[in-house]
Amino acid sequence: MSKVILLNGSAHQNGCTRTALEEMIKVFEAEGIKAELIQVGAKAVRGCIGCNSCYETGKCVFDDLVNEVAPKFEEADGMVVGSPVYYASPNGTLVSFMDRLFYSTHFSKHMKVGAAVVSCRRGGNTASFDVLNKYFTISGMPVASATYWNQVQGLSADDVKKDLEGLQTMRNLARNMSFMIKAFADAKEKYGYPEVESECFTNFADGK
Repeated sequence: MSKVILLNGSAHQNGCTRTALEEMIKVFEAEGIKAELIQVGAKAVRGCIGCNSCYETGKCVFDDLVNEVAPKFEEADGMVVGSPVYYASPNGTLVSFMDRLFYSTHFSKHMKVGAAVVSCRRGGNTASFDVLNKYFTISGMPVASATYWNQVQGLSADDVKKDLEGLQTMRNLARNMSFMIKAFADAKEKYGYPEVESECFTNFADGK
């Protein structure tokens, strides 16, 4: 069975972000895709220190939620990352978590489907959306889209439940993501995944 993990980057376990993610989970379950919701936002997660210990040990030097989620990420076919908007950016705890999760896991993420969801009162949504999507686009993960930017609006979970277009966007996003996961699985059997080149690594700018 295909599997998706959903990361709740809000410090409020039952708030706006979770309301949006649970709307997606209903669709995943109807589509026969296993969904696991993981609470991240209220955890004590420090940032990456660039020690590169993970290249020797295969895991992050800070043994916390990042190392717990890593094997789940490896076996998953897709990831949804949801965050509230703080000062036009995602929750700092979530950003630290994502930095370390993506940097310390050296398995291929190629063709795992990614989707970002943001929750805001009014503004800062698209800036936060952009930050979260970059984890996917640097990792060869196709990004799922919907019928609007993947956002809900409101100051409380009750507000989000009244955001009918936002919830509709969540359902459409989950349907599109489910389709992509299934289609990629079929295509892998028929064609194989695209070749990935990784030999070149440029760390300077040559103006000549």
